[in-house]
Amino acid sequence: MEFAGFHLEWREVSGGRLRLRRGGNGPPLLLLHGNPETHMMWSKIAPALAARFEVICPDLRGYGGSFKPPASADHTPYAKRAMARDMAELMAGLGHERFPVGSHDRGARVAHRLALDCPDRVTRLAVLDIIPTLAHFERTDMRFALGYYHWFWFAQPHPFPEALINVAPELWFKAHVTRGADQMPAFFTPEAAADYLAAARDPAMITGMCEDYRAAATIDLVHDRESRAAGEKIRCPLLALWGARNFVGRLYDPLAVWREFAAGPVSGGPVDCGHYLAEEAPEAIRDAFLGFFA
Repeated sequence: MEFAGFHLEWREVSGGRLRLRRGGNGPPLLLLHGNPETHMMWSKIAPALAARFEVICPDLRGYGGSFKPPASADHTPYAKRAMARDMAELMAGLGHERFPVGSHDRGARVAHRLALDCPDRVTRLAVLDIIPTLAHFERTDMRFALGYYHWFWFAQPHPFPEALINVAPELWFKAHVTRGADQMPAFFTPEAAADYLAAARDPAMITGMCEDYRAAATIDLVHDRESRAAGEKIRCPLLALWGARNFVGRLYDPLAVWREFAAGPVSGGPVDCGHYLAEEAPEAIRDAFLGFFA
């Protein structure tokens, strides 16, 4: 059973309503999902983590069952600062002023901003298969543009990319997560795959996803450069893991890049899998999280 012992619930934050699953006993642990997924990406490891922690797995704004602001000219509703504020409010509402964060892909970008904006609240940060957004864009070359082509497609003006995706959302989803194949990856559980496809069929989610990427290419860079100019860095211990069969480790030295953005200790390394670490290599991520967060 998916998320055995967890409760599906909805919580209000100032922007709207968030869908989440919560379970376990102990100190809090916030887990943030990536694109184009939902909180269901944590289903293989959350029950094991719940033996040590109260695990909170929300859908980010714009994704899954959470609220989805419409497209806007300045994309500020999808700035990582706004998405991080949702998570800070959620955790405060659950009675947690200080907490560690595990995160993947887009959720890791939200978590990075959360650690910068709320340095006294985030105690430890784990990021899966990313380097900072600013580092990506400032290092852009043909290898990055081809490997991360969707960053530039999703960021095109509304409603161009949405209109194309909404013609065949299931075909788009399968091609996006496999880079071209027309079959669902076997490492997605049936329950997770069903949740992802239900979200992909929702035009509001597709708009939210694209706005997330538009914000990354505009307002997020403004905030990131302001933070850099002010000398703001991640102060808590940072764990960076990446898929050895994906792009990040081939394009960069991820630990060296993260050390440019962190004032505290940085550790981590590659995992023998692709981009979807928590689903492709759940035992490795479970063990790494237990060791790092405990």
